[in-house]
Amino acid sequence: MKPELGLSGKPRTRDTLDLAPRFTEHDAVRLNRMFRGSSTPEMLEAVIRDGLAGDLAVVSSFGAESAVLLHLVASVDPSVPVLFLDTGKHFAETLAYRDLLTERLGLNLVVLTPDAEELAKRDETGLRWSYDPDGCCEIRKVKPLEKALANYDASFTGRKAFQAATRANLPRFEVDTSDAQGRLKINPLIDWDAGRIEGYFIQHDLPRHPLIAQGYPSIGCSPCTSQVAPGEDPRSGRWKGWDKTECGIHKPGEEPFL
Repeated sequence: MKPELGLSGKPRTRDTLDLAPRFTEHDAVRLNRMFRGSSTPEMLEAVIRDGLAGDLAVVSSFGAESAVLLHLVASVDPSVPVLFLDTGKHFAETLAYRDLLTERLGLNLVVLTPDAEELAKRDETGLRWSYDPDGCCEIRKVKPLEKALANYDASFTGRKAFQAATRANLPRFEVDTSDAQGRLKINPLIDWDAGRIEGYFIQHDLPRHPLIAQGYPSIGCSPCTSQVAPGEDPRSGRWKGWDKTECGIHKPGEEPFL
């Protein structure tokens, strides 16, 4: 005879899934206040070693200034995963630079690639960037990263306020609005200016991206990255001629004023 279930006399509780977001805007505000006045290394040390933001990853394009954030994070814990989106459209110099920094800093590199089936269906010729850059970014960047970030509670970005007007009011901590998961985006270098970035490169003898010397201060996929004239916005060479300033991973207009 099978035993009777749920008849112990105690109220039976249903198993439920916790579908609440990992973090809320309140959490982001609290963290911004907590680290107000703290240096970037102090903040990174606390967030990484004390687990204040859960499971972490760095999202890096291995672009012009990426070495600074990667060096800062690796100095605290080189095992933090570094997510790199291999779109299939990168400059050869970027891939070489990625490999150089990975070896030099001992990074835990995780390479993300687009879904091969979707790529074959939606960008068979590989030219979608030329008539639909948003769609190209969605296939090659946004979707692969969205899938990967489902495994993390927070991600570090290398965004800085001086790079573009759309980034001028970003806080250190913000909630990722790309889905309902409530992950944190952490911007450790948001208040760093170009001089401070340059000083860090010199102080720690970090290698430079080889395309910087050729007039590329902001480097993305090769078809959508142009050289920038002196005095122009550093990101003005991205998607030149298009009404587009971000790839879709970061969206202008969603940055909270904190």
